[in-house]
Parts: sequence; structure tokens; C-alpha cells
Amino acid sequence: MRNRTDVMEQDEGKPAADGAAARTARQIETLILEGALSPGDPLLPERELAERLGVSRPTLRQALKLLESRGLILADQGRRLVAPLGRGLTDPLIALMADHGEVVDDYLEFRATAERMAAGLAARRANDVDRARIGEAMAAIDRAHDTGSEPAEAAADVALHLALYEASHNLVLMQVMRALTGLLRRGVMDNRETMFRRPETREALRAQHRAIHDAVLAGDAAAAETAAEAHIRYVHRALGEIAAAEARLATSLRRLDGGGIARRG
Repeated sequence: MRNRTDVMEQDEGKPAADGAAARTARQIETLILEGALSPGDPLLPERELAERLGVSRPTLRQALKLLESRGLILADQGRRLVAPLGRGLTDPLIALMADHGEVVDDYLEFRATAERMAAGLAARRANDVDRARIGEAMAAIDRAHDTGSEPAEAAADVALHLALYEASHNLVLMQVMRALTGLLRRGVMDNRETMFRRPETREALRAQHRAIHDAVLAGDAAAAETAAEAHIRYVHRALGEIAAAEARLATSLRRLDGGGIARRG
């Protein structure tokens, strides 16, 4: 069935088609901005996508070309994907994190502020859908914790934090943190591997996540903010203490053998 847009395109020519394409592009942009479409998500096949959006296929093609020119959509082996947002930001930061351990302090300082803001906003703004996602992520943390699956627990940890960002309904906060998802995943994995050297840490992290979860679902913004910031401050402090202990041990070992360059005996 022909829709009004199709008739306008045929009757009025290219200007109407360009306007329809621009409107369609804005519609898809809005879905990306709101987080309904995530980086890496494949779009529906062209015919089905045009039907869902209520436009002709020529209009859809023009809209997709506009989005591709803006770097929001990528063509990949016959498919169209939502572009990985923030690639230019996260890739250098990940490399920097790998080469310069001191950047961890800056990263965790930023996250303490972002997490506090996200948790407080989530407590105030979360709807039933948001609360369900937060609850599912917490349940996944509990399951992985109980079965002793550290990789699954780390993945659920990331999912919980991302659910909080989305529940904040602050699009700038959500998109910035989504763009840093690769850094967040790496940080969670590396932090846990280091921190799990302390037997008490794993239970402490779960308790902290539970406190954030409970406060957000209760709508207690002040408690959510305090719990979220305390969680990141704990991670920051624990990593610093572990690094300091390892540095002291390395110094002691060097003293034993003269740094490997002294003649002993």
C-alpha cells in the first residue's frame, strides 16, 4: 500500500524525497540517541525496515546514506550496523590505560562522579522497565557469585552499571558511558583480577552492588548516590593498597639479590 510520503515523492519530485529522507534519518538518529539502538546493532533488511518506518525504499536508502555520511551507520558485508560510537575516544584511552598505570586514578575519579550522578538520577527517574533491567543484572551477579564464575560476574557487573546509566534518562551521561563501555569492560575485568587476590573483596563488591540496587529500586536518591560513590572509592582504594603492597614486595626482593647486578657471596 502506498503511503502519503510515496505520493509526495512521485508528485513533487526530489525535494519532497529529500525532506522525507531527512525526517527518516532523524527518526533513526533519535533511536540511537535514546539508546533504543546500541552500537553494533544490525538494522533490519531494507524492505522490512522501510515498512516499519512507513517510507519507500528509495527514501530509506537516501536516509541511510545521510546517516552513513555522519558516521552513525556502517555498511558491513551487505548489512547495515549502528556504528560503534566513540571509537575515536575509547581506542586511544584503552591503549593509554595499558601503557600508563597512573591513568587508572583519573579513570576511577571520573567514574566515582559519573556513578554517583547516574545512581541518583536512576533512583529519581527509573520506570518499571528500568527497574526490571537493574534487577536482572543484580540477579546475574548473584548467580555468578554463587557458582564461582568470575567472568560471568564481571560481565554482570558491567551490565548493572550500564543499566544504571540508562535508567538515569540523561542522554549525555548514557551516551558518554556507552562510548566508554570498552574501557569499562576492561576496567572491570582487570580490577577484579587484581582485587580478587584479597579473599574478602568479592563479597564486598557484591554487597556494594546490592546496596546500589536496593537504593535505586527504593527510589532513595541520596542513598543511591552514597552507595555508588562508595563503591568506586572502595575499588580505587583497594587497587592502590594492592599496588603499594606489590611495590614494597618488589623492593624487598631486589634487596635480596642486589637488584640482580651485585656480586654476592
